[in-house]
Amino acid sequence: MGIGTFVNQPAKGAASAIRRAKPANVDLPLLVIAITLAIFGLLMLYSASTSQYSATATFTTEFKNSPTYLILKQTLIMILGASLAFFIARMDYHLWQKYALWLMVVAIVGLIAVLIKGAVILESMRGLFGGSVSPAELAKLATVVYLSVWLYHKREYLHDIQLGLIPLAVILGIMGGLIFRQPDISAAGTVFLLGGLLFFLAGGDIRQIVIFMIVALLVGFVVVKFTATGQSRMGPYLAGLKDPLQSDYQVLRALEGIIRGGLFGVGIGHSSIAVTGIPFATSDSIFAVIVEELGLFGALITVGLYALILWRGMKIAAKAPDSLGSLLAAGLTLWIVIEAFIHMGGMAGLLPAAGNVLPFISQGGSNLVTVIIAIAILLSISRQTNKVGPVAEEWRSYGASADLRRRDRRRRVSRSRRA
Repeated sequence: MGIGTFVNQPAKGAASAIRRAKPANVDLPLLVIAITLAIFGLLMLYSASTSQYSATATFTTEFKNSPTYLILKQTLIMILGASLAFFIARMDYHLWQKYALWLMVVAIVGLIAVLIKGAVILESMRGLFGGSVSPAELAKLATVVYLSVWLYHKREYLHDIQLGLIPLAVILGIMGGLIFRQPDISAAGTVFLLGGLLFFLAGGDIRQIVIFMIVALLVGFVVVKFTATGQSRMGPYLAGLKDPLQSDYQVLRALEGIIRGGLFGVGIGHSSIAVTGIPFATSDSIFAVIVEELGLFGALITVGLYALILWRGMKIAAKAPDSLGSLLAAGLTLWIVIEAFIHMGGMAGLLPAAGNVLPFISQGGSNLVTVIIAIAILLSISRQTNKVGPVAEEWRSYGASADLRRRDRRRRVSRSRRA
């Protein structure tokens, strides 16, 4: 069953049948993959942070006079996130229809607060409470949840540009614009990309999707061409494509670590780039440390784990009882995977170094908690996957009709004349 089919499922009947049906077990493979990534992340964070600590002449506040400070902090945040995830995974995901707007409001208020009184980090105001809380991470989660609910309720009107594309552009413009003002181009771009993908998966009109892509490309061109942040990111990237030696310092050090890692790496705790000062070794550059210490073998394992998340997440989306579950599962899965591959592509010089963290692995409590919540919602959807025949048959019937309507350009499915 194709992606375009599973998001056009019946609005009524399925949801009520789900609530009556006994919940199934959670998707165990996804749970195991997430736990594996989290443990692997703690190991690599400890390795990178201890290397940085040993290379620091004076103990900085980042490490609080202890090489284990970061790992203990990350572990406590992970426990907090897991405790929250326990309840979210057991919650009926249809309740997000009630909470989506409030989640969006909290994210917008947080983004505004960052602009008014946020911690300045490398000329960017990205955090509250001394930079320890990043509303941009919550904004990504809120965008996926809110748009999934909004598209679910507006799915019958997506062919109308005044009820489909224009409101979507307003929603993304508000969220993306606030993030861009920090400025955080990578997070703003991620929000727009997720919005476009969800609109496509929800069955948006192809002409509106083309318009969306053209406008997005024009906006991206303006941002890169006429903003200092865009030029500082894109200039070294384009130069590095022609000559890797012309890449910016962070990418050069990352490539050095990748080359030094070879096939099986130099071993855990023996990273030279973390010792000699690659920027953000525990966050934005963590993948370079992984490849240096574990080599190509470790890189393939890391990529494979995110590929498995993509597989299980889209599997959950395909089996979801209704289109709300499908959109939520697909959107959250794509968010995690896109973040990961932008990070890894940037360290390899294949993409601009955008500053995206590596989910589950990079230092940062805001991203870790929101990603854990995303996994919990996926587990919640997998629990309510109804394997009873009538709901599945209604789903297939609706999906087939929706596909037929796209082919003959009708706005509605014709009623049957038979009794």
